[in-house]
Parts: sequence; structure tokens; C-alpha cells
Amino acid sequence: MTPLLIDFPVFDPVAIAIGPLAIRWYALAYICGIVIGWFYARSLLKKERLWGGPAPVSAVQLDDFILWVTIGIILGGRTGYVLFYNLPHFIQDPLDIFQLWNGGMSFHGGFMGCVIAVIWFARRNGLPILSLGDITTAVAPIGLLLGRIANFIKPELWGRAADPDLPWAMIFPTDPTHLPRHPSQLYEAGLEGLLLFCILAVMIRFGALKRPGFILGSFVALYGAARIVSELFREPDPQLGFLWRGMTMGMLLSVPMLIVGAILVIRALRKPSVHHATPSLQAQP
Repeated sequence: MTPLLIDFPVFDPVAIAIGPLAIRWYALAYICGIVIGWFYARSLLKKERLWGGPAPVSAVQLDDFILWVTIGIILGGRTGYVLFYNLPHFIQDPLDIFQLWNGGMSFHGGFMGCVIAVIWFARRNGLPILSLGDITTAVAPIGLLLGRIANFIKPELWGRAADPDLPWAMIFPTDPTHLPRHPSQLYEAGLEGLLLFCILAVMIRFGALKRPGFILGSFVALYGAARIVSELFREPDPQLGFLWRGMTMGMLLSVPMLIVGAILVIRALRKPSVHHATPSLQAQP
């Protein structure tokens, strides 16, 4: 019986080429994720009903913050990959750390880079840390969606071996085993990207931004859960394999996110909803 497989669509690794300038899909995903997220964040700031009054962050401050969070994503993501996923290799060849075009970014490291950027920028500009964190995580699934699609296009980070009769099983051209595998990059794009974005958008629609830290905590916890589920179908990194009790590095790094996210959500719910007074409603002296 011939296995029911989907032929892997072969993509040119270069998305845009203008003379000697070449932009790969991986870089394009980061660029588009940041730009689209920036526009979405600005649209959230304009809607006072979502905040119970004027947003605690201005559009100008958000524009300045974009550079900070971009640096946090890149430095944190690369640092996380070096430390968590392939430290022996980079100790042996430290110059490879700077070869970002070859891939190798850790979400958990990038997230920590964003946390540092949020705290640092908020303190320097007198902004509420939790509200700035809410805005940042509200748009984060956009970048995750595009990043996972870029992983699929490359292709890298493919799934575990699948039942050959699975209708959507694929043989990835870069896989030396040529086994039918789960397209786990697309699973992650759906769970960590599209589904998570929709859930957070519904929460925002029903006033979640009026409770500082609620969207931040929800993102942290829900991403942790989505990542753990996705890791059940994703092939572990070959240099690491399975770790404690058959868990992968992605699972181990996501477990603390479930705990921290739950704590943030509970704290946000215990505090009264914030209603920022507009000038017309403020008490007159």
C-alpha cells in the first residue's frame, strides 16, 4: 500500500533579492512580525474603551520602544539558543554565534530579552511595566505565527516520525532519514500563533487590558501549554535528544511559564479593574 503523503513544497530560501542584497524567509518573518505587531499595538492604544480611558502608553513611546524590543528579541533569542540548545558547539566555535543567517533562535531566550526590554524601557520612561508587557504580549503571537511558517519553509525543526497513513505526513528534503513526519512547524504556527492570537484578542475585546498583567500572564501560561503540546509532535534537537523523563528542552523551559503565567493572571484578577479617567471626567478643582 502506498503511503498517503503530501509532497513537501520546495521553496527558494531567499524571499527577496535585489542585486547583491538577499533577504531570507527567516529574516523576513522577523521583520514582518515586528512591523505588523507595531501597527496592531498602535491600533490598541487608540481605542480608549479597551483601557477604560486613555492608554497608559502613548503612540510616540511605543514607537521608541520598538527598537528596544527588537534588540531584546534578537540578543535574547540568540543567547537562549547558545546557552540552552548548543553550548558545546559554540564554545568550540564562538564565531558561529554571530551567524544569525543560519538560524538558531530560542523563543524562551527571546522572551526573556523582551522582559528585560519592557522593564528597562518602562522604568526609564515612567510607564507601568505590566501594561507595557500586556501590549507586547498581545502582539507576540503574530511574530510566532510568521516565525513558525519560516521554520517550515526553510525547512527545519520538523516533527517526529508519523504513521505513513497520516494524510498530511511529509518527507522533508533536509531530513537524512527520509521518514514521513508530522509538519510540527505548522502545528506550532496554529497553536502558538493563530489560536493564541485569537484567544488574547477576545480577552482584550472583553476588557482584559483594564487589568494590568492579565494579558501578559495569559500569554505566558497559554504559550507554555501550547508549546508543551506541540513538543509532543516535534523531533527533539539532535544534539540534545530527550531529557528528564522523556521531556524535551522546549517542554522543560515551558513548565515555569505555566506557573508564572498563572500567578500573574491570579494577581491581575485580585486587583480592581483600572479605569483611567479622561480629562472631561476628572474632578474640577
